Amino acid sequence: MNILFTGVGRRIELLQAFRDAALALSKELKIYGADMVGTAPALAYCDFTRKVVAMNDLGYIRNLLDICATDHIDLLIPTIDTDLLLLSENKERFEYIGTRVMISAPEMVRICRDKNHTSHFFTECGLHTPISVNNWKEYESGFPAFIKPKDGSSSINAFKVVNVEELEVYAGQVGDYIVQPFVEGNEYTIDIFCDWAGNPISIVPRRRIEVRAGEVLKTQICMDQAMIEEGSRLCAALKPCGPMTVQLIRDKNTGADCFIEINPRFGGGAPLSMKAGARSAEAILKLLDGEEVKYMTNVAYGAIYSRFDQSVCISEGRSVVKGVIFDLDDTLYSEKDYIKSGYKAVSEYLGGGYEDKLWGYFEFGKLAIDELLKEIGREEERNEVLNIYRFHKPDIHLYTGIEEVLEGLRERGIKVGIITDGRPEGQRNKIEALNLAAHVDDIIITDKLGGIQFRKPCDIAFRIMQTKWRLHPNEIIYVGDNPKKDFQAPQQIGMRCIFLKNKEGLYKDCISYGNAVEISSVSEISKYIQDETFI
Repeated sequence: MNILFTGVGRRIELLQAFRDAALALSKELKIYGADMVGTAPALAYCDFTRKVVAMNDLGYIRNLLDICATDHIDLLIPTIDTDLLLLSENKERFEYIGTRVMISAPEMVRICRDKNHTSHFFTECGLHTPISVNNWKEYESGFPAFIKPKDGSSSINAFKVVNVEELEVYAGQVGDYIVQPFVEGNEYTIDIFCDWAGNPISIVPRRRIEVRAGEVLKTQICMDQAMIEEGSRLCAALKPCGPMTVQLIRDKNTGADCFIEINPRFGGGAPLSMKAGARSAEAILKLLDGEEVKYMTNVAYGAIYSRFDQSVCISEGRSVVKGVIFDLDDTLYSEKDYIKSGYKAVSEYLGGGYEDKLWGYFEFGKLAIDELLKEIGREEERNEVLNIYRFHKPDIHLYTGIEEVLEGLRERGIKVGIITDGRPEGQRNKIEALNLAAHVDDIIITDKLGGIQFRKPCDIAFRIMQTKWRLHPNEIIYVGDNPKKDFQAPQQIGMRCIFLKNKEGLYKDCISYGNAVEISSVSEISKYIQDETFI
């Protein structure tokens, strides 16, 4: 599955929720992040990043359509308000090329984006809402009052005013605004998630204990039945597609729930509801696969979540290098040589003369051993033949100059390690054939940690190596050849990366990832480590 998030910004928790969901469901997921500048911190948590024009650019939709077509995007998920209506109005264009857009119908988005429409809609649904006016001179509902943009978000230019003089001043600053009575009481968010047809899958109210710039810092899951019923009423009227976030205040004087606004997207705090049990990321992956998703009731009532900030390195400076971690396959030796060695062992087992045929199948992107066995009528021997391939003692050699690079680093007191994915028996045979144990300090075969779920981009092997070496992440460089999985984890941790663009490797056509430095030979690493400083 390929999912593209637009306006990915700081939505790291949301991306992590999708990673966890894919792991829990054993589904293959690739996350693409779109950003205009390329410096959004959440990009470091994506498998692939795509630079896009500004959302108000006339070519924005065409830009996204091209990305979706080229990258075979299955689902596009918007995360900020500014492109919701545009994407909703162009939803069919994306569906025509095979990309679903998790966005509600345009008429629903218009209701949510215009605070006047939102207020009228709440009233029509029989819900309490502060009555709004668009001209401060017409406001007669008493003070304190509240003034905010008609199509605003994130509490930008939203102000509490205590008298008509303040109201006049702010009205001149805010622009296209609404004015409404200020409601005092506890603030709540209702995180709602619906299927494609608008049927609710989860409705989770939570109290906003502490807020910064409109986004929750501390929250408590409350599962208030009145709010859940009110959320159900909104779903029945709006039929939202996917996520919807509703804001309300429980009036401390009357006890009534006063509804303020609706956002037809994942709110910033939505991952907290997911942590509590409303696993909408899992629901999305199931829905994409055509699976049935039942209403989620096992939510941790009363759970309190507190959020914090964390940094991600966007542009590297200079610092002392004390450790270098290498990938193995196609970084230190030729993976194609290993494949040919395995095909030779298989050919000999089958009677000889099949090496060229196996290689031909491989070059055409087919399952070579399966195809050959089918052709010669020996399919019943598949498991035995696969084991011949997996357990054979390979005839492989380090790339020219690799041994000198490894020894040169160690002579300078730099730790040298290897982190490699793959079946342990096969990887051990490669390491033994290359005599790598004599040239490096530590080797981790990720599958030995507990299975394939520990393979890159899982970060556990990198953290183990860092902890064992007792080094700071920015003192470690990682060298790999596969941008599809190699660099995400080390960059998130804070390690610096070198992308080996191996012209003879299996990933020769890939482009670099993030801020990884690109080289064409491991021997070039000496150019980037001078006087133990990474430049």
